[in-house]
Amino acid sequence: MHQNSIFDLVEGFSKIDNLAGRAQNATTDVLKQEARNITVKAGGGKEQNITESVVDKVLGDKDQNSIPGISQDQAQIQTNSDIGPKNESFEDQKIDSSLSTTSIANDQLLDGLLVSTFDKASCLSRYQSHSYRKASPHKPSAYLISKLRSYEHLHKSCGPHTKFYSKIMSKDAKLSKKDAGTECKYLVWTASNGLGNRMLTLTAAFLYAILTDRVLLVKFGTDMLGLFCEPFPDSSWLLPRSFPYWKDQKHIETYESMLVSNKTNISQELLPRFLILNLQHTHDGHNNFFHCDHSHGLLQKFPVLILWSDQYFVPSLFMIPPFRQELSKMFPEKDTVFHHLGRYLFHPSNEAWELISRFYEAHLAKANEKIGLQIRVFNTHRAPHQTIVNEIIACTLKHKLLPELDMQKSASSPLKKQTSKAILVASLYKEYGEKLRAMYLKNTTVTREVIKVYQPSHEERQKSNNDMHNIKAWTEIYLLSLCDALITSPKSTFGYVAQSLGGLKPWILHRAYGEAIPNPPCQRVKSMEPCFHYPPKYDCRANRSVDFTSLFHYMKHCEDVTSGLRLVNANR
Repeated sequence: MHQNSIFDLVEGFSKIDNLAGRAQNATTDVLKQEARNITVKAGGGKEQNITESVVDKVLGDKDQNSIPGISQDQAQIQTNSDIGPKNESFEDQKIDSSLSTTSIANDQLLDGLLVSTFDKASCLSRYQSHSYRKASPHKPSAYLISKLRSYEHLHKSCGPHTKFYSKIMSKDAKLSKKDAGTECKYLVWTASNGLGNRMLTLTAAFLYAILTDRVLLVKFGTDMLGLFCEPFPDSSWLLPRSFPYWKDQKHIETYESMLVSNKTNISQELLPRFLILNLQHTHDGHNNFFHCDHSHGLLQKFPVLILWSDQYFVPSLFMIPPFRQELSKMFPEKDTVFHHLGRYLFHPSNEAWELISRFYEAHLAKANEKIGLQIRVFNTHRAPHQTIVNEIIACTLKHKLLPELDMQKSASSPLKKQTSKAILVASLYKEYGEKLRAMYLKNTTVTREVIKVYQPSHEERQKSNNDMHNIKAWTEIYLLSLCDALITSPKSTFGYVAQSLGGLKPWILHRAYGEAIPNPPCQRVKSMEPCFHYPPKYDCRANRSVDFTSLFHYMKHCEDVTSGLRLVNANR
């Protein structure tokens, strides 16, 4: 079938609101206070009479893909306590009774990444999420697992409310020469930009903390507090509000000022205890030196580093000679850094997990295949919504992710044994889900597969400091990571997080201009690793500009940001 006929068809459907269902794709326009009424019982049960109406509002209309006049089976909703494996064939799966307890525990703990000492009721996703995705073919190295166990011990010994923390974090305390070499040092992470950027920088910060024997503490505002479970056993990663520079950091020395004033040779006892390390993409003057040997030596002298960053600066860590061997032992597969550390750090809170698991059960669990579409439009005037929809269709047809439409036949009742595909649309704009849903409601596919389209929310604009917006974003990121294939937007950190958590190499759309569809419409990325948009360009030893892909065979330029760097697995 000629593709233009599909594009004309979709454009014609843009005005058919009845076929679109008017359901708005499970829009989560629910007050956060209502959502937080979810009560979790020990053992994973929940208060049904409290949560049912609230969560159903968040999940939206379960029949948004139904065809008027044609009955369809309603999705079967399971409670968290009924959760079982959801992938492979995704239908009628049960845990084989012959599976050993050891095997199940190994799946739950992600092949040793996680420890089993957490209270299950405090973080249901930690013990249930493995049932929602296929087991990762990428196993963590024994060395990475040992480094994580060592870090957990350090965090417990030096974390908030320990005597070491209290002494170092006291604003007026004086450190003696003996204290200057204390075993407890800290990396304080601060939030910047949207949730995708925050999760990328948190992962990079955690890796830097492991490499430098620092304790990672996160400065979460109210917009971040309800998203994740605590990742470290018997301690908290939350920076106490009593931190002396919680509100005002204007008078703290910066890494850049240290370099400008040439204070790098001052004895450690005379150095301030707090230093700001600014790695924001808008402030790259000293960013060009962060990966240099002399920078690492200087930064190690400070007990407390306060990180400002919105970048996934992991490739810079591979450029630092003292870290290179450690990193190679931790990550023999270079393209698994975020995949392993992200799955270690980011477990949805019980509130977020309720939304994720209920949406999955209602809309995705029975699909034979799940296709995720992550659509981020930075400038709606540059390319109309219709152009991007056409580009998505061209991409899915070119790579056989979705079947063509049979233009000779209208939609009919599905056969009992028909296979189905679910399209999960994550976008700020409702037009994408509506147009795609209308197209598949009206027409039969040539393969007779049933295609259903779901869009959990459409916020219209990004609200980075809004708590309910962030929990919706986290829900959609996680749901995308559960898909079998992804199509993502260029330069979108939202998509980077989803692909890395899911261990997926997405097809990334080429940036469209005007009404012309790029040719080709999309490209498969080389790696599941996120892109470092603004990497350094300075060779510290040669004292000249350099393209680091010429020095490191496991670094390549990103498909969506040609000046950016992405880690790839050179062994494959």
